[in-house]
Amino acid sequence: MKIKLTPIGTIHTPYADDAPFTNFENAEGEFFIELNKEYSDGLHLLNKLNYCYILFHFHKPKREPRMRVFPPRGNGIEVGLWATRSPNRINPIGLTIARIIKIEDNRIYTGGLDILDGTPLLDIKPYIRDFDMKEDSNLGWIETNISPPDKWQELQP
Repeated sequence: MKIKLTPIGTIHTPYADDAPFTNFENAEGEFFIELNKEYSDGLHLLNKLNYCYILFHFHKPKREPRMRVFPPRGNGIEVGLWATRSPNRINPIGLTIARIIKIEDNRIYTGGLDILDGTPLLDIKPYIRDFDMKEDSNLGWIETNISPPDKWQELQP
């Protein structure tokens, strides 16, 4: 089966080649999502929300996906691809939550994003606190205190 996705716009950030993994929400610079004009009517009442999910296409992967990876904040532990937010994926679809600052015409101005400039936008969905916040969520493997393997440096991608 083939699945066809059509970009609905473009994401604009100050990042040409590398986007930060952390502390990007208050980053300096201009961050906005530009919808294709034909989809701008779908923004009606999105401005009543504080946040939205942004689904996008990782259009500049740095390497081929692997089923086991060493995440940047993983303290040297190896984890499965599906337990990470690595941009190097089988289906290069990204997800982030954006703070909505304002909406003008076909543009959503946001707080900082962890996305490269020119990234194709696939979808926007509302972030609704009562539906999306899970009280019992945790940090999973991130909160474990596992020592790095002896040959960790050799195993890095």
